[in-house]
Amino acid sequence: MKKILFSLGFLGVTFIAIILFLSLHLAPVAAPKISGSQAKSDNPAVKVFNKSELSNTDPASIWVVVNKKHPLSPKDYVPADLVFPNIPLRVPGNESMQVRRETASALEAMFAAAKEEDLSLMLSSGYRSYKYQVNLYNGYVQSQGQAVADTQSARPGFSEHQTGLAADIEPASRKCEVEDCFAETPEGQWLKTNAYKYGFILRYQNDDQSVTGYKGESWHYRYVGLKLSNELMRASVTTLEAFFGVPGGD
Repeated sequence: MKKILFSLGFLGVTFIAIILFLSLHLAPVAAPKISGSQAKSDNPAVKVFNKSELSNTDPASIWVVVNKKHPLSPKDYVPADLVFPNIPLRVPGNESMQVRRETASALEAMFAAAKEEDLSLMLSSGYRSYKYQVNLYNGYVQSQGQAVADTQSARPGFSEHQTGLAADIEPASRKCEVEDCFAETPEGQWLKTNAYKYGFILRYQNDDQSVTGYKGESWHYRYVGLKLSNELMRASVTTLEAFFGVPGGD
């Protein structure tokens, strides 16, 4: 362009003016369009969560779904790696203070993080054996009747606690221990917001009774591992039943 202008005799101020005019008013050349197939090939593939990576029926799997319609198999299953977590325990040394080893490590990390926020937590209940659940469920039936008992307690062989992956958590002060009001305590609110960062989910929420079969339990947390807890948070899914397409209500 410059050579052409010089050959036509445009010099000095006139030359500069023409160059400025052209740069301001000539439309830029559009970049060539890339077809959809080309665009996709240049971008990394979108990762789809693999729901079958771990079993949701094997009692030893951290993704196992246990509810009213899906009992443990065998019903008297006992986890092979039960340990006492190094956290405040409601009844130190009691069998019900044990959890699976992986669950214990996650609880320890979560309790430590809460402590940094000046919140002291305590494990109220962890593993429950088949025999323990027999006595617990029968007690509910005797005191409240079977219909009510079935909304508050799992039948023997149908309890998440038997997996060693569930933890009932309360304030160390024992205020609102295993009560609905726990949801309104600073500890309850912190757990609901942060538990997923440590691989836990709030298993039974108030709006999910028709899906899970149980009324809300703001103290009951279930370990599922970081991969699944983060995916549930990302997808805004609040139950394992809905995520895996597993029936569980009634």
